[in-house]
Amino acid sequence: MSIELFDDERIDYIVKDQLKIIQSPSVFTFSLDAVLLANFVYVPIQKGKLLDLCTGTGAVPLILSRRTKGSIIGVEIQEKLVSMAERSIKINGLEERIQIEHQDILDYEKRSNQEFDVVTCNPPYFDSKNPFDHNENEHVAIARHEIYCSLEDVVRISAENLRNGGKAAFVHRPERLMDLLFLMRKFKVEPKRLQFVYPKQGKDANMVLIEGAKGGKADLKLLPPLTVYDQSNKYTEEVRKAYE
Repeated sequence: MSIELFDDERIDYIVKDQLKIIQSPSVFTFSLDAVLLANFVYVPIQKGKLLDLCTGTGAVPLILSRRTKGSIIGVEIQEKLVSMAERSIKINGLEERIQIEHQDILDYEKRSNQEFDVVTCNPPYFDSKNPFDHNENEHVAIARHEIYCSLEDVVRISAENLRNGGKAAFVHRPERLMDLLFLMRKFKVEPKRLQFVYPKQGKDANMVLIEGAKGGKADLKLLPPLTVYDQSNKYTEEVRKAYE
């Protein structure tokens, strides 16, 4: 299928899943965060409804489409990223299973009247108290900083869209873990599985993956740590399985 590319856009591959994804280095490129989140979260295999908030260029929905036969909705506020995600979906022939909605997630709580089995989000990591800390690239700044939504917004809206017993999964920075755990309990999404991600053995963790169940009972399991690079600066076997 022929898909038009604009400016410096290119087509990359998520090799493991034989997926094509449109990327642009001057706008936004998906990262390991999205890949690990999409492989970490529980998904119903044969059916179900899944929602990905702050979906960016659609990496998480694309990867999830290889793990479940359910329907997937991605919500993204940036029009440029929505266009890239929609064209990536067409390249992969997934129009009937993945839908991208161009809107603010703060409006999604007002307009959505359906309950999802799974909600995922790779949210902005940094707060917006200091505007001078923002990346000069507007698209990257919105993706990385809490300009249009806070962490509390993300957790609240995830909870509101989940059915009782449904799963919500997030990837974030370890320094925000206590905030994330507090907010999940506040909105009745009980933390169930947690995994720290380390860039290399001997280094501090730089990511945390966490999944909770709406209305669930307290029963948090700490999974074995995930290390990204081995001593030869190559992906570890576990990361290769997810990424390649």
